[in-house]
Amino acid sequence: MKEHKVHTGWRNRLHEIIYEADTPAGKFFDIALFVLIIVSVILVMLESVDEIDAKYHRVLLALEWVVTIFFTFEYIARVISIKKPFKYIFSFYGIIDFVSTIPLYLSYILAGSQVLLAVRAFRLLRVFRILKLVKFLGEASQLKHALKASRAKIAVFIYVVLILSVIMGTIMYMIESDEAGFTSIPRSIYWTIVTLTTVGYGDIAPQTNLGQLIATIIMILGYGIIAVPTGIVTVEFSKHGKKKKSSDAMTVVHTNTQSCPSCSKEGHRDNAKHCYNCGEPL
Repeated sequence: MKEHKVHTGWRNRLHEIIYEADTPAGKFFDIALFVLIIVSVILVMLESVDEIDAKYHRVLLALEWVVTIFFTFEYIARVISIKKPFKYIFSFYGIIDFVSTIPLYLSYILAGSQVLLAVRAFRLLRVFRILKLVKFLGEASQLKHALKASRAKIAVFIYVVLILSVIMGTIMYMIESDEAGFTSIPRSIYWTIVTLTTVGYGDIAPQTNLGQLIATIIMILGYGIIAVPTGIVTVEFSKHGKKKKSSDAMTVVHTNTQSCPSCSKEGHRDNAKHCYNCGEPL
């Protein structure tokens, strides 16, 4: 019984350090982790530069192994310090942590897989928790709801744009010659989409007066088309924002960065005694 309590206490302490950002030890761990993630991403970038890699390959590889070993122990610690490890393993952060840990090991089996280490940049999302920027998470959630509410309108809009691209691309294929770059209908549709989005690579350009007139119309349409999805999302975002303000005016809820030791869910109320997700004691 005593051994069980010691084991439980050890796991709770480890969980507090790794998952909590409110304690000094937890904050120190998160900041150290944050710095290592940035260093790791920089190492991957430097390794992709041939001149630097040729001169400092061994140094970069050694540093990358140091970071990888740290992340490996961190991942194992995250798994063993939680009561329901599969909740973490198959969560968003759990998958990101695993994928960002294994590439260097896989590089000995699959050549070039170490470039996947850049996935570690996703781990920088933890800055919201480390710096207690909870309100920004709320804004991100608000944007997600706005995009979800406007998905039908955006889908119809994209459908119309695709039809317009096919029609205009086909017309340009009929008007312009192969010398101008319009060698096929798919290639002409590619030019239409590039022009419509105002990117304009310049690899294909109309030569006839009629073709240039149509290109001008498409470019002008492009400016209006870019503004449409933005307007749709903005309206939904505004609607959701008004609802949120109305709801917040009635109920003020303070949340913290406390993580559930059972399912690792965050965002609990300050006075919460049980997890809102699994019901386990906090």
